[in-house]
Amino acid sequence: MKHLYQAAVVNDVTQRIAQLQPDSKRAWGKMNPAQALAHCTAGFDMAMGKFNPPRMFIGRVFGRVAKQSMIVRGEPMRRNSPTTKQMFISGDRDFTAERERLLATIDRFVAAGPEGCTKHPHTFFGSLTPVEWATLMYQHLDHHLRQFQV
Repeated sequence: MKHLYQAAVVNDVTQRIAQLQPDSKRAWGKMNPAQALAHCTAGFDMAMGKFNPPRMFIGRVFGRVAKQSMIVRGEPMRRNSPTTKQMFISGDRDFTAERERLLATIDRFVAAGPEGCTKHPHTFFGSLTPVEWATLMYQHLDHHLRQFQV
């Protein structure tokens, strides 16, 4: 299973982020590339406990099944997956600044290691171990990079 405590996986993801362009066309969704970068940074902020959204009702119902599918078996995140309102990004964003901020946040997440992950349950999946958080963060990045074909 790929996760962000694996150096080769981090290297692959950062190379893919470098390929993303401000005008990259999306295959689904509503966000532009700069908004997607900011959204991914917000995901890491949640994983590191900078904000702790409450559990979503739909997550309480389907979270365990989705966790098994995506985090345990490694199935890719589905298009138009639900997100918490704290991670919804709108408005104009500076692409270069958002890319630099995401890369710095990935570095902080990796450097902090398992001790840097929140103990607070994920809004959809519920309780996660640090490796599950690192797997989810990879899956989330991969989802949005695939969204823009990188």
